[in-house]
Amino acid sequence: MKKSMKVSLLLAALMLSSAAMTRALTPTARMADTQGRFRLEQLVPRSFGDWQVDTRVMPLQADPATQAKLDKIYNQTLGRTYVNRSGDHIMLSIAYGGDQGDNMGVHKPEVCYTAQGFTVRDGAQGSLDTGFGPLPVKRLFATAGARKEPITYWITIGRKATMPGMEQRLQELRYGLTGVVPDGMLVRVSSIGSDAGAAYALQQEFVRALLQALDEPARTRLVGVFEGGGGT
Repeated sequence: MKKSMKVSLLLAALMLSSAAMTRALTPTARMADTQGRFRLEQLVPRSFGDWQVDTRVMPLQADPATQAKLDKIYNQTLGRTYVNRSGDHIMLSIAYGGDQGDNMGVHKPEVCYTAQGFTVRDGAQGSLDTGFGPLPVKRLFATAGARKEPITYWITIGRKATMPGMEQRLQELRYGLTGVVPDGMLVRVSSIGSDAGAAYALQQEFVRALLQALDEPARTRLVGVFEGGGGT
């Protein structure tokens, strides 16, 4: 057999094996289809612990162009403001996407707030003590004129909360290698005030109370499964 023929056959074999591997590693099962349907409006209670919805105040709303992008990425969004007996307000914003496996990503507050004219700084990674386990979060400080808004947010990919960026992508890849297209959740809590330390403490108190009020399936939707709790 001529050398050129051998090379051609080898290249053909490599192309076929590459195509087969690509098909084998292409996720086909959507996690959203196996976990059951839910509605964020029903999943998240309107009152829990010392908190109840205050319909007079709404979280930051996206501009029309940004909202159009969000509508393509997410299946459901939820925005509420809660108030406690002391008059403290916490704004809660949740976005859920049933398909986070094809570079759709999640819409980070850094982008959303900047698009609305805010200056966003800090961007510190941290851990929030939920009472069930440590939740990896990112904390920001957004300002626009006299408005100062400390923010805590996290991303849940499938059944695991993760830091945005590289850790998020690695989690998506882990699911992809098992043939599963993960769903994704972005949860943001924020409050108005210049004292970031006090705001983050209040936000942690709010998140703990919220998670305590949820049953396990609902809690897993929001924060995934903690280490030692099983799951991917």
